[in-house]
Amino acid sequence: MFDLYIANKNYSSWSLRPWVLMKVLEIPFNEHLMPFEGGFGASHDTFIHFSPSGLVPCLVDKAVGDGVAVWDSLAITEYLAEQHTNVWPTDKIARAWARSATAEMHSGFGALRDECSMNCGVRVELNSLSAKLKADLTRLDALWQQGLERFDGPFLAGEYFTAVDAFYAPVAFRVQTFNLPVSEHSQVYVERLLALPAMQAWYQAALEETWREPMHEDETLKNGTLSADYRHA
Repeated sequence: MFDLYIANKNYSSWSLRPWVLMKVLEIPFNEHLMPFEGGFGASHDTFIHFSPSGLVPCLVDKAVGDGVAVWDSLAITEYLAEQHTNVWPTDKIARAWARSATAEMHSGFGALRDECSMNCGVRVELNSLSAKLKADLTRLDALWQQGLERFDGPFLAGEYFTAVDAFYAPVAFRVQTFNLPVSEHSQVYVERLLALPAMQAWYQAALEETWREPMHEDETLKNGTLSADYRHA
């Protein structure tokens, strides 16, 4: 049995990726939710006890030796793929595309991350869209359209949900939170992700959280105005 360490479901986009992947693919794991303790780096002294980087997510496989820790969402994905063949598409071409698109999400889309921090439980009206954010959204539309059309959907690399969809799952929450202008085909894909039972479970748990972390709250509103907050008080 795996142990998956994650942070606040309302904020932690990196934690969502392996969590939703394992839930949708029905890979059993024990969840350990460790709330952020403050601003950037403030949780390090606590997280370092289970994660070599002091960051989340971190997967611990106790079935191997004295237990092996795998940190970083992409490393966790590849570790799971060694044991579960449905993590990536079975078709070689689709798999190559999915890995490339996943790596692009892992290292790119800086403006989307910076200007639209994940905060599942609120809705924000942006004051404006920066040129860099517009460029990210244009690229996102093109990438999603390419995958959906090339591999015949309904997911990015074909008929089944795979790791590439898990890596773009946090974007679906960002589109919802900030009402981001995406194309019609992208909006359909966003709604498909948001409707997944695993995504609904994550979202409902995020609304139930009572923790408020000032740095994440400030990041959410640095470029916009709060229009709704659905989180429990």
